[in-house]
Amino acid sequence: MKQTYSDKIFTQADIEKILFQESEFENCTFNHCDLSNNDFTDAIFIECTFTDCNLSLVKLQNTTFRDVQFTGCKMLALMFSDCSKFGISFKFNSCTLNHSSFYQTKINKIIFENCQLHETDFTDCNATGAIFKDCDLLNAKFENTILEKADFRHAINYSINPELNKIKKAKFSLAGVAGLLRKYNIIIG
Repeated sequence: MKQTYSDKIFTQADIEKILFQESEFENCTFNHCDLSNNDFTDAIFIECTFTDCNLSLVKLQNTTFRDVQFTGCKMLALMFSDCSKFGISFKFNSCTLNHSSFYQTKINKIIFENCQLHETDFTDCNATGAIFKDCDLLNAKFENTILEKADFRHAINYSINPELNKIKKAKFSLAGVAGLLRKYNIIIG
């Protein structure tokens, strides 16, 4: 049964009473909640905040995220590619998003700050104007990705093939240029 929640603060004790499927959350806060392995199918989150939560392996089939902020969250193996594409917008701060996927997702101007994105898939993604500030992108996959005007100046461990991605006016630090040349197997320095 669909539930609607507005202006609520949720803790772990509250979570066990909620069925997330098809529910709507507006201006809600989730603090220190273990939401791992939950099913968010057809759920709607508008202007919500998740702080120090575990969302690993949450099912995101047709889930709507609009103006949602994640801070200090563990978010392993999430398929953001399964989310509703309409109006998707979120911000990540100090989150671990390893093995997650943004495949074919439009995440223009998304902000990742101080995040770990190991082996995260950005294939066929539109990340125009995205910011990767103080992020670790070890083995993240960028293929046929639109990264125009994206900011990688403070990111580390990325490997982006300029021939397979659109990087016009993207920003890189001088130290990070090696991440653009890795495919050529050359030695720099």
